[in-house]
Amino acid sequence: MWNNRYAAKEYAYGTEPNVFFKEVIDKQQKTGKILFAAEGEGRNAIYAAKKGWKVTAFDSSEEGQKKALQLAEKENVSIDYQAGDFLKLPLINQKFDVAVLIYAHFHPSILSEYHKKNADLINPEGLLILEGFSKGHLEKRKENPNVGGPDKLEMLFSKELIQNDFQDFEIIQLEEVEIKLKEGLYHNGIGKVIRFIGKKI
Repeated sequence: MWNNRYAAKEYAYGTEPNVFFKEVIDKQQKTGKILFAAEGEGRNAIYAAKKGWKVTAFDSSEEGQKKALQLAEKENVSIDYQAGDFLKLPLINQKFDVAVLIYAHFHPSILSEYHKKNADLINPEGLLILEGFSKGHLEKRKENPNVGGPDKLEMLFSKELIQNDFQDFEIIQLEEVEIKLKEGLYHNGIGKVIRFIGKKI
């Protein structure tokens, strides 16, 4: 499904960074190594690289990887983008100052494992930045399918799920909020999301 979506000429979610991620990363006083999970076509990774971060990203989609590398070349930045099964990629042996999960909705059978592995890769005092559709989003999606997001409740996030999966983090921000999305072709309209910033203890 993701290879089909990303094979199109247009960038599925645009080339501008996610608003929440941009707000958080713009406030950081220093740069370092940053990891992007399920990064798709690279819009957030490229923004971080332009800000001076050393970027590593991954996705299961080779088409997403291809589009991200094309965007990086166009923007004259370099990123390390790996495609494949997260738990089998070389990046799981590295450590990062920040990990970013923007609409990284993994299958429920692997979600907590993937969350905890991302958490393991963060240095002490490092940050985790997450935005994803909440369970409250399902009604919004029924009203307006153009807002995007999973159509199954078990694929959506709750504050309790985030607290459980990221127990080794001091909560800087954790909230469910209603936002207006305008991201490319597939995120358009009013949605409900979980926003989380955590600091590794």
